[in-house]
Amino acid sequence: MAKLKMLLTSSVWIIAAVLFLSGCLPNSAESSRVTDRMTIETQSTSNQSEYEQIIYLAGGCFWGVEAYMSRIDGVIDAQSGYANGQTENPTYEDVLYKGTGHAETVMVRYDTRALTLEELLIYYFKIIDPTSLNRQGNDTGTQYRTGIYYTNPTDLPVIEHRIKDEQKRFENPIIVEVEPLRHFYSAEAYHQDYLEKNPYGYCHIDLSRANEPVIRVSQYPKPDPAVLSEILTEEQYAVTQENATEPPFSNQYADWYEAGIYVDIVTGEPLFSSRDKFHSGTGWPSFTRPIASYVIREITDQSIGMDRVEVRSRAGDSHLGHVFEDGPKDQGGLRYCINSAALRFIALEDMAEAGYEAFIDWVQD
Repeated sequence: MAKLKMLLTSSVWIIAAVLFLSGCLPNSAESSRVTDRMTIETQSTSNQSEYEQIIYLAGGCFWGVEAYMSRIDGVIDAQSGYANGQTENPTYEDVLYKGTGHAETVMVRYDTRALTLEELLIYYFKIIDPTSLNRQGNDTGTQYRTGIYYTNPTDLPVIEHRIKDEQKRFENPIIVEVEPLRHFYSAEAYHQDYLEKNPYGYCHIDLSRANEPVIRVSQYPKPDPAVLSEILTEEQYAVTQENATEPPFSNQYADWYEAGIYVDIVTGEPLFSSRDKFHSGTGWPSFTRPIASYVIREITDQSIGMDRVEVRSRAGDSHLGHVFEDGPKDQGGLRYCINSAALRFIALEDMAEAGYEAFIDWVQD
């Protein structure tokens, strides 16, 4: 009898240890199956605003991903669930132990007036290792794979562009799964808002990263053409709106090296930092990189009978200049050759007052 009691006690401790070491496991008091499960097929969209969109993101344990997404300005709702598996209406135990093929996924509903899909994906890539197969943090298994699942076909080019841009940061290939959403089942009630209910619960994500600055295109609207003709000089208008090029050497910022940021003269969107500026000898301001890759667009330009890459701002669609591959090799080898007339400089000591305090760390080393 004593031996049986000892075996039972040992079994209890083994089960407890397994539960502790698994990333997203239920509280024993809340492990009952809930009945009000939501799938994408039955989800009501009748009250959804024209500005609301939904994307489904898998990034490891959904407790942390849900809590992180909920903190982002522009996100209306985040809900944990299971996506793109092989069975219907799975329980958490099914996903964990029965090889259903579902990924722990968070449905993110966001307001496009405050947050674009590209900006949301920028936040997403901050918290995942996109080169890791079936593992994030301490959690291992196919249910912890990374994935972006979409319902709107127009989202796919945005997702592909973001992945292509993120790939520049990694030597190994990005293996984030990108698929149309086949189905999404809402997770059990105890999983929803888990970290709000359990502030010291398991989380593999640094939730403070939701507070890190991302340059939002919605914060830098382009003025109407009539207004532009009033607020820009003739040279600024010709450069930004008509693709003109200012004279070399005699422009404003060619030999300007004070600490600060350079913003789009049209919208005020941050574009370049003084820490990436260098003397190229060309007579135009030269930078090794933009302040963030997503604030510019690069376009093939054959306007003068030669192949060049034009650089335009994202929010204002301003012509800025061109990018060449003759920059400092130890800093990536690129030279962003930019017209001073397309830029406005904001000194480091003036950034807070001018509304750019969040980007001060992007100027200081």
